[in-house]
Amino acid sequence: MKLLRRLYDWMLHWAETPYGGVALFLLAFAESSFFPIPPDALLIALALGSRNKAFKFALITSAGSVLGAILGYGIGYFLWWNAPGEFSNIAQFFYANIPGFDEKVFFDVKALYDKWNFWIVFTAGFTPIPYKVFTISGGAFDINFPMFLLASVVSRSARFFLVAGLIWKFGEPIREFIDKYFDWLAILFTVLLIGGFFVINYLI
Repeated sequence: MKLLRRLYDWMLHWAETPYGGVALFLLAFAESSFFPIPPDALLIALALGSRNKAFKFALITSAGSVLGAILGYGIGYFLWWNAPGEFSNIAQFFYANIPGFDEKVFFDVKALYDKWNFWIVFTAGFTPIPYKVFTISGGAFDINFPMFLLASVVSRSARFFLVAGLIWKFGEPIREFIDKYFDWLAILFTVLLIGGFFVINYLI
């Protein structure tokens, strides 16, 4: 936990430098495949520092995150197996060193892909579920790449533009609210969205 806290503080310090936008892109990119801390905190700090640029920062975060998701997919697709059913050294490294990765979770994610397809990628991209596990397992299990990419673009953009929109509209008073309740808000939004599609499907 102390290491994660130091990483969190290091990430936030970029908001006080001229390189905040670049750092935001790189951290969003890294978080989609291996970095343990989501980029939302830096996005919030930068947007609060310049509210008229809030949506620009959201776009930077979304672009970095989706490109990172493609990298994660590539790691899974090209580097995860030595042979069918035999994990590579890179996979073993992830299991040993990257928070959220273990073999059980990896195969549990495969079952979710088999059942939910687009929706599990969307949910992982929008909610606090560790996105990196889904990007890499998506490549490792060779899920449909166009579907994966579409779900990533929609979910990541929805998440980061929602945060930026709240900052742009409400400013500082919304910061504490987002920090405290973002996980629940994300889950609620996802439930409502998926429920809406089920209702539309039923009515049609």
